Amino acid sequence: MNIAPFVFIGLLATFSISWFGYVFKPQAELSQHGQFADPINSTLYPIARSGQAEQGAEVYRAQNCAACHTQQVRSKGEGNDIERKWGTRRTVAQDFLLDHPPQIGSVRLGPDLANMGLRKGTNDLDWHYQHLLAPRSLVPKSNMPKYQYLFEKRKATGAQFGKAYTDPDQKDVEFVPTEECHALVAYLISLKQLGSVFEAPIAVSTNAPAADTNAPANTNTPAK
Repeated sequence: MNIAPFVFIGLLATFSISWFGYVFKPQAELSQHGQFADPINSTLYPIARSGQAEQGAEVYRAQNCAACHTQQVRSKGEGNDIERKWGTRRTVAQDFLLDHPPQIGSVRLGPDLANMGLRKGTNDLDWHYQHLLAPRSLVPKSNMPKYQYLFEKRKATGAQFGKAYTDPDQKDVEFVPTEECHALVAYLISLKQLGSVFEAPIAVSTNAPAADTNAPANTNTPAK
């Protein structure tokens, strides 16, 4: 008796059931959801981004930032993200309901950015622009490249024609952010995990910035 067809059917059934349970069913369930009410304060979550921040998400993707940064806070026992105040709870699928596509990342050559808007928010706009222009001028051990092509370069005159930034390695020139740069910064400060969800309740409620939150993370450490 030739059992090969039965083996093939068995393997196909096993694969199909696994795919249905782990891929299709969760996708079907989550795709029907949008914003939901936070069980603590009844505010809607995830927070909808501005049009400029949505454009910034495309800039973030075009620059392949997800190759070096994650947006995935690990739970206690799987890392020290919460202890470092990179987040107040672990990341769950609901955090990405409004993201198309989610830019979770898998390797950390730099810090996790899931809560960048809380660590460095609207009060730190100059920090974001300067960090994109010349990262090591703010974080001396940073391994992040310079994104000077997101700025317009001009001769430094001292005249005030819009906000400009400088690179210590380049004298007599200054850099003015482009619209792409403004959009990227808007996206970065929109990254906030504010919602309390059933799967990951917030253990500690604090928005205080952590020390060394922008120091480079361990190189090539996969996010779990």
